[in-house]
Amino acid sequence: MNPRIFIGFDSREEICYDVLKYSLEKNSPAPLDIMPLKIRDLAREIAFNRSQDPLQSTEFTYTRFLVPYLCGYKGVVLFMDCDMLCFADIQEIFDLDMSGYWLRVVKHDHRPMSTIKMDGKVQTSYPRKNWSSFMLLNCEKLTMWTKEAVETQTGKWLHRFEPIPDERIGDIPKTWNVLDRYDAATKLIHYTEGGPWFENYKDHPYGDAWLRYRDEYLTSSSALRRSMESR
Repeated sequence: MNPRIFIGFDSREEICYDVLKYSLEKNSPAPLDIMPLKIRDLAREIAFNRSQDPLQSTEFTYTRFLVPYLCGYKGVVLFMDCDMLCFADIQEIFDLDMSGYWLRVVKHDHRPMSTIKMDGKVQTSYPRKNWSSFMLLNCEKLTMWTKEAVETQTGKWLHRFEPIPDERIGDIPKTWNVLDRYDAATKLIHYTEGGPWFENYKDHPYGDAWLRYRDEYLTSSSALRRSMESR
């Protein structure tokens, strides 16, 4: 079975999903099963309904926790925020041992200095911040994340993994969720404060990598369209 990946989708950042998907596929020798979590589709297909939280910064702030439910509580799958860029074979994550773990994350100690983040949204600080941005999920163990729970539980209960025993939360190597910087060891960069797709962050010090992948994606997409039109 191909590695199954869900990516948070925000209608303001559609290009982010496209470029992240491209980067994952470019660096994977094997096919990947990648799906966007679109809140409008979820509202139509499973009647997902959660009141807008004034503190949520993306459309997928809460829908990420629907992934085990969407998978029928079966299998090991990956969730990723869309504001990321991958430089390595994602199979390395799926090769991690999940026996004894309900999920694996990069356990950041992230204490943002700024009070504003991407697209002018309020920056909040809380324990386990960014842990939920890149999660390898053992779906059969996460039955507490029901559709009803995701619709009604607090952000604190969800994002801090409150019902999950600490010993059931495993690690992912830190090179797989590097916050706002890039070096030779980085396998995945996460633009937490906003990336160069936003006007206010077009000069992000590590934005060149994303722009390079974006240009490759746009070029390859244009070539594919021309090929299809010529048939």
